[in-house]
Amino acid sequence: MTAAAAPRGTPDAGPGAAAPGAAPRPDVVCLGESMAAFRPAAERERLADAALFARGIGGAESNVACALAAAGHRAAWVSRVGADAFGDHLVAAIAAYGVDVSAVRRDPARPTGVYFRTAGERSVGLPGPPPDAGGTLPSEAPSEAASQALSEAASQAPPEAPSQALSEVLYYRAGSAASAMSPALVRRATAWSGRVLHLTGITAALSAGCLALLRTLTEHRPGRPLVSFDVNYRVALWRNAPDGPAVLASLARRSDLVFVGEDEAEAAWGLHGPAAIRAALPEPRILVVKQGAAGATAYVRDVRDVRDVRDVRADAVLSVPAPSVDVVAPVGAGDAFAAGFLSGTLRGLGTEQCLRHGHLMAAAALTAPGDLAAPPRREHADRLAALAPAAWGRLRLGPGWTEPEAEPTAEPAAEPTAKPAAEPTTAPTAEPEPGSAPVSAPGEPAPAPRTASDGPRRTAPAPASAKERTP
Repeated sequence: MTAAAAPRGTPDAGPGAAAPGAAPRPDVVCLGESMAAFRPAAERERLADAALFARGIGGAESNVACALAAAGHRAAWVSRVGADAFGDHLVAAIAAYGVDVSAVRRDPARPTGVYFRTAGERSVGLPGPPPDAGGTLPSEAPSEAASQALSEAASQAPPEAPSQALSEVLYYRAGSAASAMSPALVRRATAWSGRVLHLTGITAALSAGCLALLRTLTEHRPGRPLVSFDVNYRVALWRNAPDGPAVLASLARRSDLVFVGEDEAEAAWGLHGPAAIRAALPEPRILVVKQGAAGATAYVRDVRDVRDVRDVRADAVLSVPAPSVDVVAPVGAGDAFAAGFLSGTLRGLGTEQCLRHGHLMAAAALTAPGDLAAPPRREHADRLAALAPAAWGRLRLGPGWTEPEAEPTAEPAAEPTAKPAAEPTTAPTAEPEPGSAPVSAPGEPAPAPRTASDGPRRTAPAPASAKERTP
């Protein structure tokens, strides 16, 4: 299955131009590059030694779209790929998950991006201490000259250095079809056609045109959907662009829902801890700080009750620990977490439930090989997300847990033998009636996700890391 070709240099028609009776509005539109991904067929093999490679797909935004579609949501992916075999593979593979790929365009003059990587976690920061931001972030957007340097930075990015724990990553994406995306080639109506638009900082690093597109799509104008932005700091892409951290901070400030890893914020901005990150990024209505094995902390504000959206004292703050996980492959957990949180947001669930669903989706990615794992069935995830705090804190998830018949286990409290997880003591949060819209654009009357508090923050016993990111 491939998307219809469009002449180079012409914008796509966009779902907004569809005739009556066309497919319903997407829940989420994800915009960004996806690439053909190759990993050594043998485990623990270096790229230099590998003779055989397994092919897959890799792209943060398309990963989120696939996970949401597999979870029962209407997801669309907007991008450009080459008129080549790798482009055929990407479009067909992503469409097979149930994602709408009708807005993907084929570029006859530019290739589909390709990358090679080994198993292991991705490096986040540069060697040496992080920059000292003094608790603040740059307030000025990068200059036009600096923006033009993004293309060169992306094309000249050196490979990420491997270690025993980290992966080797080699990108071949310079001049790719997706790097040609710009406001002239992607219509605002297409990107804004869903209830949520999901973007990442990776796209901003690909070219000046891609950065201009993200700035256009994050403008506060009538008709804008809820904008979700995952910082996704990639040191290899920004190494030759000193204004990269300022670019990411500027885009985060223009978004409604922001995901950022605690390690990313330290590497990019020199910020330490969720509170410091929130103080530096007060504008987003919802800020989710991913803390790896420790869990995640969400800052949520109902802007209707706040005169100054930068007043962080109006935040409701909730931290939820991550369950313990028997890791099979540390790949794709960050994208899966974003998909789980967005799924809960689309369903109108409370903040605690959104965070738990994010953790569960991440655990599904960590306990299965490859970038894209099958999510748990909704009723199965709802049952686990509704566990009492003590039972949730003892939850341990291993390979196959996403199947309902594979009962997750609880870490032992006093006894040395693991016992089945406790049955939920509260019912899962009810979904809204059909036709309701719990997700709203800024300024609309519908509130942000509700907050809930189950007592003090807990740390799961020896949980596995969920810091892995995709290209």
